[in-house]
Amino acid sequence: QVELVESGGGSVQAGGSLRLSCVASGNIPSNYPMGWVRQTPGGTREGVAAIGSDGSISYRDSVKGRFTISKDNAKNTLYLEMNNLKPEDAGMYYCGAHNGRLKGAYYVASANFHYWGQGTRVNVST
Repeated sequence: QVELVESGGGSVQAGGSLRLSCVASGNIPSNYPMGWVRQTPGGTREGVAAIGSDGSISYRDSVKGRFTISKDNAKNTLYLEMNNLKPEDAGMYYCGAHNGRLKGAYYVASANFHYWGQGTRVNVST
């Protein structure tokens, strides 16, 4: 059983920053792929950033240079540092984990994880 708990969402103005955290507990090895997926207000699900089982990191194009994903294995915590936020970044952000052995790019493209957190909302105003 794997449990993921996100935090750090909130409301910011465009250009602002937020840092999301996802604490993992349960039977989750340190090399499990993990990442962030968001659901936009329009209902679209998008892979945002992910770390693959080999440590490879991938981002969707629209967040490259602004978002940074990282993981602290000692704390079993995944982070997403989001800078220069734009209104189109708004949505519900979910942390995901997978028991596969794929690269980060797969998870960004597919937004497919086995385990999910409850989500944390990000609002960005103009």
